[in-house]
Amino acid sequence: MKHSLVSLFAVVAVLGAQGVQAETLRLLTWGGYAPEEVIAMFEAETGHTVEVTTSNNEEMIAKLRATNGGGFDLAQPSQDRITSAQEEFGIYKPIDMSRVTADLFIPSMLSATAANTTYEGEVYGLPHVWGTSGLVVNTAMAGEVTDYTDLCDPSLTGKVSYRLKRPTLIGFAYSMGLDPFAAYGDTDAYQGILDEVEAMLTECKAIVRTYWDGGDEIKNLLRSGEVVASMAWDTGGWQLNADNPDITFVAPEAGALGWIDTFVLPARGRADDAAYDWINFVMQPEIAAMITNTAGNFTAAVDGDAGVSADLKARYQGSFDQAAIDNIKWYPPVPAGLEALEGATLDRINAAN
Repeated sequence: MKHSLVSLFAVVAVLGAQGVQAETLRLLTWGGYAPEEVIAMFEAETGHTVEVTTSNNEEMIAKLRATNGGGFDLAQPSQDRITSAQEEFGIYKPIDMSRVTADLFIPSMLSATAANTTYEGEVYGLPHVWGTSGLVVNTAMAGEVTDYTDLCDPSLTGKVSYRLKRPTLIGFAYSMGLDPFAAYGDTDAYQGILDEVEAMLTECKAIVRTYWDGGDEIKNLLRSGEVVASMAWDTGGWQLNADNPDITFVAPEAGALGWIDTFVLPARGRADDAAYDWINFVMQPEIAAMITNTAGNFTAAVDGDAGVSADLKARYQGSFDQAAIDNIKWYPPVPAGLEALEGATLDRINAAN
């Protein structure tokens, strides 16, 4: 009886400890990065629960800024939105690399993201999902569109679309023979580039059918034939290609714009254990492949493409030969204050007649 009671108390103690350790992970992420099946597997394995809020870069920064880094335990902004936001608002806390299973990450991407998210000697971001934006084209109706500025061809009046967001400014700048990333450290030079792009995009307003806001909106416009060429993400083009082989993602001649969405810890997050458990869980190859098959973009997980669908791999290879891959323009960290210049430029374009 004595031994039975001791054993029972031991079991209760273990279960109690597990209950104390279980946390609710408040995840601020992009659509498709936390599939329901993955969440269920994570919760079953760890005992944690997951609450997902989907968002985008601008909203993530705004939400964390409004709460001084509170309200969430793990967020996934792009790597170029980390050091400047930390410098201006102090909304993140450093990554404890001793709690990260580094072997799960592609070494080059891990080191590059660490370098791009280091602030005052501390690393603030880990790589997760990466991809590009460029052109999504109905090649049967607009096969001549091979670069960003081709969207302003008068022959396509009322048939093109893009967002009034910073990727449009960057893409058009490169297509115009300018180098915006090289000017990041020189505010005057960068403003000069913005002025040139502003002039072109203002003139181009007469060509554009609409400025799209969400991924579903532009996919529907392309699917219906109302729009035959657009700036958009690679995954959207590949999703459309599954239904219409004439529509696909095209890497622009000036270079697709490459991004990496990261893992960051909000400054006032309260479930760090769950956050690190989630990071290490989703970077396992088989889980990473599940996320790629859902989100449509590849991850920084070692061997994470092994379980990816053959169709998705084929579409990727159809859009990117080695030259196009080598020509990707990867977003560097955005210096503090630069987005204010871009915002003013975009506002003027939007207000122009």
